Amino acid sequence: MKGDKRKNPITKSFGYAFEGIWTGIKKERNMKIHCVAAIIVTAAGTFFQISAMEWCICLLLFGMVVSLELVNTAVEAVVDLVTEERKPLAKIAKDTAAGAVLFTAIMAVFIGCIIFIPHLLELWEILQQLL
Repeated sequence: MKGDKRKNPITKSFGYAFEGIWTGIKKERNMKIHCVAAIIVTAAGTFFQISAMEWCICLLLFGMVVSLELVNTAVEAVVDLVTEERKPLAKIAKDTAAGAVLFTAIMAVFIGCIIFIPHLLELWEILQQLL
């Protein structure tokens, strides 16, 4: 039929999504930082044998921060596509999207401290007893 706009197969949709994630990781410095932080937290969680609930919280935070970083990248790309001029609304769009990422990342650090400081203190006590 003419004008029949069929959706791409689900495999193509997933392919586009993974391509977007990979592009974000390759091209965005902050995404690389978030990925390194996720690796460090994963290593620490494994070392300290954090609980299933703590893992769920960490995974949720990874997802939130990375997702917001991808949305921020999309907002920046769309704004840059629409205008090369410095416009107040373009600045608001970019700054608020970046602010959302920053706010979530700061909250993730606070929550990470709540999860990991007790484990670090316990390790410190063990090391003190050994010395």
